[in-house]
Amino acid sequence: MLTIHGVPLSVHTRKIIVTAILKKMDYRIEAVIPVIPDNPPANWNSLSPTGLIPVLQDGDYTLADSNAICLYLEKKQPAPPILPGDARACGRALWFDAYAGGTIFRHVVHPLFVQTVVNPNINKVPGDKAVIDNVLGKVQPKILGYLDGQIDGKYLVGDTLTLADIAIVSNFIVYQYMGYRIDAAGYPRLARYLREIAATDAYRKALDAEKPFVANMGLDRRFLDAA
Repeated sequence: MLTIHGVPLSVHTRKIIVTAILKKMDYRIEAVIPVIPDNPPANWNSLSPTGLIPVLQDGDYTLADSNAICLYLEKKQPAPPILPGDARACGRALWFDAYAGGTIFRHVVHPLFVQTVVNPNINKVPGDKAVIDNVLGKVQPKILGYLDGQIDGKYLVGDTLTLADIAIVSNFIVYQYMGYRIDAAGYPRLARYLREIAATDAYRKALDAEKPFVANMGLDRRFLDAA
């Protein structure tokens, strides 16, 4: 059985969980929340050289970083694939995975999460409204517009769920947990796409398992009622 160190609410941990569910691989979660001081286990530095989640343990094999872990699972259990066989389609899927982590998470989800959840609830300081307003008013529109223009079907690449969908939607799950919503009038294809991917079997199973964590953090699951 796989051991996933992290928390299901994490954008990057969820990628691995959805991938494992899709591939019907047994796993268990070992909760690690790096934003809470003194939370990591005693051997955390050896498990995660960066100190970040997630980390995968598969027997005596340990691997950090969600991208590396997902690609490892792809090699370990090739069916169903999360990467297309066609070179160009595979490149497109890998691009969206990189865009999810390098742009959406870094410039939208992470700063909003820090200001909306971490600072008021964990650091006990107010969120910085200027940071939030900058993300929502200046940074976010370009990203949402780009994604809306890239969607021409149910999936971002081909006709099955791929790493592209897993990574992109994982970010927007957290975005919506925080109470933010995609304007369906302004970004109709993106809004529909997010609903439909969240309603797939693999995502539904992952999101159902997250309910206790969502409740504990006081986050908002109501958007899933429309998925």
